[in-house]
Amino acid sequence: MKTRFIAAAAVLAATTALTACSTSSSGSGSASGDERLTVWIMKDSVSDAYLQRFTKGFEKEHRGTTLDIQIQEWDGIGEKVTAALASKDAPDVIEVGNTQVAQYAASGGVTDLGSKVTELRGGDWLPGLAEPGKVDGKQYGIPWYAANRVVIYNKDLFGKAGITAPPKTREEWLAITRKLNAGPVQGIYLPGQNWYTLAGFIWEDGGELAEESGGTWKGSLDSPEALKGMDFYRQLQALGKGPKDSDEAKPPQADVFAKGDVAQIISVPGGAKIVEQANPALAGKLGFFPIPGRTADKPGATFTGGSDLIVPAASAHQDAAYQVVKALAGEKWQSDLARTMSYVPNRTSLAKVIEDNEGTAAMAAAAAQGRATPNSPQWAAVEATNPIKQYMTAVLTGSDPAKAAKEASDSITKTLGS
Repeated sequence: MKTRFIAAAAVLAATTALTACSTSSSGSGSASGDERLTVWIMKDSVSDAYLQRFTKGFEKEHRGTTLDIQIQEWDGIGEKVTAALASKDAPDVIEVGNTQVAQYAASGGVTDLGSKVTELRGGDWLPGLAEPGKVDGKQYGIPWYAANRVVIYNKDLFGKAGITAPPKTREEWLAITRKLNAGPVQGIYLPGQNWYTLAGFIWEDGGELAEESGGTWKGSLDSPEALKGMDFYRQLQALGKGPKDSDEAKPPQADVFAKGDVAQIISVPGGAKIVEQANPALAGKLGFFPIPGRTADKPGATFTGGSDLIVPAASAHQDAAYQVVKALAGEKWQSDLARTMSYVPNRTSLAKVIEDNEGTAAMAAAAAQGRATPNSPQWAAVEATNPIKQYMTAVLTGSDPAKAAKEASDSITKTLGS
């Protein structure tokens, strides 16, 4: 499922608000007999200016092709895409949330682009986008862009505590946060139900949210590795006053951080803009670093959200549709997109295009260790009831971790098997 923080980051990053209208260019694609391609792009994913540049550039390079880019609302998009895939008049290219690909692929209405992976330099793709786009050995989703959480910190509070550099390992992070968590200052504001952050900790310790074997999915929060990830979350969460029974939206963590007595939050970099809007005195005083891992040589695992591009099997313009995907996923338009929207490009080697932006650079470094939720068509149903949140609250309020994890795992297993 497309996560809320991606849409929020897009809104913050966009220089021009998208309007819910079609964007097309007449130019070279207006002659009779030309191919007219319909492309569905989600609202607030990219700016109108970017789409206009892309449309003009693509049509100039592909004489005889006209793009009809149609903006879609996230609300109800699952049903709309599923219906389109089952029709005989489907769009030619569709942007989908990276964790939605398995759901759509299960319908059988998505073109396998596996033969194009080498040409698209798939070996360099971010795993958090590439892996959910691949189902049963077939590459249905082509990575488009990514965003993920980092640590946003208050430089003044770090300085007053004598901390001169961000931590590189988990142990350093805990030690620094303990030092910061003194007097009126919270070392970190971490709500008890920030399950995307927990997922990263679990992956970093070698665990999984759920695992597939022989075509059957089972929840695995009760594995020793996953329990280690939850225990790290428990230790970190205790170094602040974050509520144990709600997530980062209740109350909005940016508002809490804006008060100036919180040293760190975990958020997409765009969250810093919200903080500065709430408290302009913090402008220029916020820094960013990737969520630390177990060792200093690389950041910790993190959940990667974002979008993939799919080509419906019912598209009457398969070759031309692939050319659209190839262009959007290629270096030129990936670099433009990253600079315009402060997104992480789909390839690790393109991270250099955003290295002058501290927040986005931290996000890109973390994205190299990014993961996505279990690649099951039923995972959206798990998120709808989200037993992971209840599990986290249970552990943080004193319940036996192993017992709570087993109950949550059983709930996930039941949902994934439905």
